[in-house]
Amino acid sequence: MRRRALVLLRRSWPALRFVLGIALALVALSALSGQRGELQGVASLFDHLKWWWLPVAVVVESASIVALTGMQVRLLEVGGLRPPVRPMIATTLGSQALTNSLPGGTAFAVVYAFRWFRRYGADDTLAAWALVGTMVGAAVSLSLVAAGGLAMATGLGGSLDLIPAILGVLCVAVAIGAVFIYERPLAGVVSRAVRVSRKTIGRPHGDVAEHIDKVVARIRMVQLGWSDVSAVVGWGLMSWLADCTCFVVAFVAVGAPVPWSGLLLAYGAGQLAANLPITPGGLGTVEGSITLALVAFGGARTATVDAVMIYRLVSFWLVLVVGWFSCGAMALAVRRGRWPRHALRALVDPSVPDGDGQEEGGKDAGGKDTGGPIRVDVEPREVTTR
Repeated sequence: MRRRALVLLRRSWPALRFVLGIALALVALSALSGQRGELQGVASLFDHLKWWWLPVAVVVESASIVALTGMQVRLLEVGGLRPPVRPMIATTLGSQALTNSLPGGTAFAVVYAFRWFRRYGADDTLAAWALVGTMVGAAVSLSLVAAGGLAMATGLGGSLDLIPAILGVLCVAVAIGAVFIYERPLAGVVSRAVRVSRKTIGRPHGDVAEHIDKVVARIRMVQLGWSDVSAVVGWGLMSWLADCTCFVVAFVAVGAPVPWSGLLLAYGAGQLAANLPITPGGLGTVEGSITLALVAFGGARTATVDAVMIYRLVSFWLVLVVGWFSCGAMALAVRRGRWPRHALRALVDPSVPDGDGQEEGGKDAGGKDTGGPIRVDVEPREVTTR
């Protein structure tokens, strides 16, 4: 009976996938229809908009996307894989489109990026590790941006009572980063996660301790050194600061003075509200947080609203459109055979370590007991497309 159901599912999967795609498109359109007011408001700005500044905003926003891609590339390189850069940029754009247009879009974006990382030659563990590392690096770098804005605003006599919220988020982000980097707390997190998964959904099957040891041993092979940590956080800072620069250009484009005193704090608080739903302090949505904060710092209300709308036009709507086109182009490349059709069956690049450098019982080739897995150093190798 079960085999018959699987056969029926395989035969009907193409039609089912088409129906699911239409359903997701309708959900995305429904979610985006609530934000049409932004586009309607932008139309009224073109009478006095300095449109020649829009290409500048597009360039710096593109730099933000490239920097975010650089973070992911560095994390994959730590695991021994050198992915193709241009497809990685398209993957980042597609993930952003999914995040911004679907309810719970972050989950869809993670699955989408995971499947493409597998196509680029990463194994399951490296792909998941790189995605978690991207989220941790983005959170830490954004917290640093917000903390820098807080320091600037406090020095000028204002902070909008955001000191506890931003410092709290910074401490939490750094703590999560420490868990991600160091072996002992990471092993504890993996152990708890595997045991909770076993109790709730009955997976993974088999010996729990064996699964824990296998996952931890694989993760230890892709440990971040301090130079890697600096590079990941540096890429994250460049991504957020480039996006903030797009916001600065939006002020210039509408002919409004840039409220430098509170700009970085307002931007950081708004992005924390949008990207960290557990943010303490009751921060609101990104547009409301940024607008209210800048007005509180003395910015003209009308000019601030206009600048936020232009910023959203570039950083949200333009990235959304380009991202969906990127998704379509990548899907077409799969159909033409440039990439494996079944992502989870894609071959793992030979330069990615698989844990076989460790003898059973934690011993090296000479029989000496190491007390744990042996670190395998792998020279990254570039993945070429077919």
